[in-house]
Amino acid sequence: MARLALNSCRIAVRMRAALVANNYNNNHHATARRRLFATEADAPSASAAASSSFNNRVRLVEVGPRDGLQNEKATIPLATKIQLIERLARTGLSRIEAGSFVSPKWVPQMSNSSDILEHILQSGIPSLNPLTLSFLAPNITGLNNASAILAKYPDEYAAGEGSEPLSASSGGASKPGIEIAVFAAATEAFSQKNLNCSVAESLERFAPVIQAAKDGGLRVRAYISVVLGCPFEGPNVDPHRVAEIATNLLEMGADEIALGDTTGMGTAPRTKELLTCLSSAGVLNEDVAMHFHDTYGQALINTAVSLEHGIRTFDSSVGGLGGCPYSPGATGNVATEDMVYFLESLGMDTGVDLDAMADIGAWITKEVGRTHDSTVGKAVLGARSRASSPNAK
Repeated sequence: MARLALNSCRIAVRMRAALVANNYNNNHHATARRRLFATEADAPSASAAASSSFNNRVRLVEVGPRDGLQNEKATIPLATKIQLIERLARTGLSRIEAGSFVSPKWVPQMSNSSDILEHILQSGIPSLNPLTLSFLAPNITGLNNASAILAKYPDEYAAGEGSEPLSASSGGASKPGIEIAVFAAATEAFSQKNLNCSVAESLERFAPVIQAAKDGGLRVRAYISVVLGCPFEGPNVDPHRVAEIATNLLEMGADEIALGDTTGMGTAPRTKELLTCLSSAGVLNEDVAMHFHDTYGQALINTAVSLEHGIRTFDSSVGGLGGCPYSPGATGNVATEDMVYFLESLGMDTGVDLDAMADIGAWITKEVGRTHDSTVGKAVLGARSRASSPNAK
């Protein structure tokens, strides 16, 4: 156990050293760019961002409005959900999970997702960057319900990813890209509990959903749950099985595979083994996103391993909101605030305003009556409070 922790720390230290050295070689003023946390004031200039290499850019997919809220028992007002999406869009994020077209019987919290989509298409979403909004549609019924709304506003969304904001400097509204998401499982037990069918049957059901979404010009994201541990089958999930499911989904037309450590059981060695297996199966790093939960405090370590492997897309949830109703004991997703701070400290560029994200985390967790689970978010707010205190030195 001690050796595992030491090796994990060594991975993070080696990667940080390499990235810092790379930044210095590319920019003689690297030390001047060092920052305690990312704010609008100290974010890189547009020219600096344009010249930074792709290898240092990381895309965060904010899952709070869907995955973060879906398990809440008390009904969250529609206005609160819309406000959350709008505030997140103004932080520099480019991709946000906005809702889910699932049966209200199974996930009642998502029953007003059609209203969210209609509002987005009617009113637009002010954003700093081109914005893509994702909606879960696990079956053809869900896709048809989403498509019926899209058909009413054919000129109000962009094919593929979102278009440029009308006024980037003022955060003007743009035509958002709309993405459809499906979700499979890496184990038979979890698939039966979550989808009431085998893994093979779930893939058969997804094929027409993915094809119809692609025919409609929509981007498709495919989740695979419990890739690093299952609450019913244990931690030793076969990485070759995960790779097989991923390649099947990509062959169906999925644009991206999001690998979910739904239980938070993942460790650094097994994360590395999984990603190596996927690469050996021909899955490209740019087609993979990692979705970590922090149940055992391993999310950031596993993120470091994924970065070292070449992954540059990660899911996270503001305030650490979330959990899985079909995964007993799983705590929230890794907090977006923690991810931004961690990634930026390694020299990566997320483009996300951490100050604004910390404010949103404090607000939404209070709104839903949850503990604010972002360590970084609370630290940022505490530092700001101390700095503004009349007694501050």
